[in-house]
Amino acid sequence: MASKTASRALRSSLKQLSAPRVQQRTFVSAVNAASRPTLLPAAKTATATFQQQSRGAKTIDFAGHKEKVFERDDWPRDKLLEYFKNDTLALIGYGSQGHGQGLNLRDNGLNVIVGVRKNGQSWKEAIQDGWQPGKNLFEVDEAIKQGTIIMNLLSDAAQSETWPHIKPMLTKGKTLYFSHGFSPVFKDQTKVEVPSDIDVILVAPKGSGRTVRTLFKEGRGINSSVAVWQDVTGKALEKATAMGVAVGSGYMYETTFEKEVYSDLYGERGCLMGGIHGMFLAQYEVLRENGHSPSEAFNETVEEATQSLYPLIAANGMDYMYAACSTTARRGAIDWSAKFKSNLKPLFQELYKSVKDGEETRRTMEYAGRPDYREAFEKEMEEIRELEIWRAGKAVRSLRPENA
Repeated sequence: MASKTASRALRSSLKQLSAPRVQQRTFVSAVNAASRPTLLPAAKTATATFQQQSRGAKTIDFAGHKEKVFERDDWPRDKLLEYFKNDTLALIGYGSQGHGQGLNLRDNGLNVIVGVRKNGQSWKEAIQDGWQPGKNLFEVDEAIKQGTIIMNLLSDAAQSETWPHIKPMLTKGKTLYFSHGFSPVFKDQTKVEVPSDIDVILVAPKGSGRTVRTLFKEGRGINSSVAVWQDVTGKALEKATAMGVAVGSGYMYETTFEKEVYSDLYGERGCLMGGIHGMFLAQYEVLRENGHSPSEAFNETVEEATQSLYPLIAANGMDYMYAACSTTARRGAIDWSAKFKSNLKPLFQELYKSVKDGEETRRTMEYAGRPDYREAFEKEMEEIRELEIWRAGKAVRSLRPENA
């Protein structure tokens, strides 16, 4: 369905995404540029504005709603090194976020150590990444003892399971750092009741740990949320924003622990993963039921979306993508989007209520607490891998020129 115009627009957009000067632009300068390309004449719209605040915080106008944003430029490397010169950052857990954030902290020159179970899988992976036992790789208790900022990056279930052991070691003067508001927000279920005499902060990168690391290495930086649960020193927010930059954030929004975890759980189950997978499956199955081949069904459902259209949205928004397509495609998409919204919104409302009420947390804790959790998870992954749509997708991806 994509026209020649769409192809030209895609090439232009990809050039913009890969150009070094775009990667070097700050968030605020990007917001204020107001010069994105358009394919069709558009009505003049108001641009976002900001005004300088203390310590580099900016107030950005997002479609009429003012929000505070912090940028990487507010914390250059020399300033970070000076700010954390007396701190030891103890990173507990070496999963996806632990890997990405830990390596970024180390590359930024900060004093960071990793705490995991000795000789376990995470210990071995940390050694492969250059962490050295006895120097910057320790067992959990020793890392917490040495640390002044304790970065609890264990899984949500593991945070709950280990909390009775970890909590007594979080003594006055330390700071507790999370990358997800799950444990303290749902404390009735997780039993994570934080000590009352320490700062408790959050930096939540909006992406996987792999993305956190990749964007950092590319000189870009992921966007993150920052929040304060408890401010004993009066400097918790400042500390959170500095940590956000140190772990690889390009810019950060201020939020609350509650809003971070509600939006995160909601998004993962909705448009980010669960909802989009459900739509992929439904569209693919209808195409197959109507006689379309697996390759055609996959290309019209997944491949064109991820390889052609989604990059246009990422570059300049939905209106830009519509303008890049044929009149036929544009008309149908605009008409049907309203029908999808009216049918899907009640489901999304049900989902948000399930998140806020703690039902999703209960299900997660119950599932992760099963003795056969890993086996059950692998069984689900195998079922997904064996779905025709993803077996067809594997073949389609092999045909991409870069995979030849």
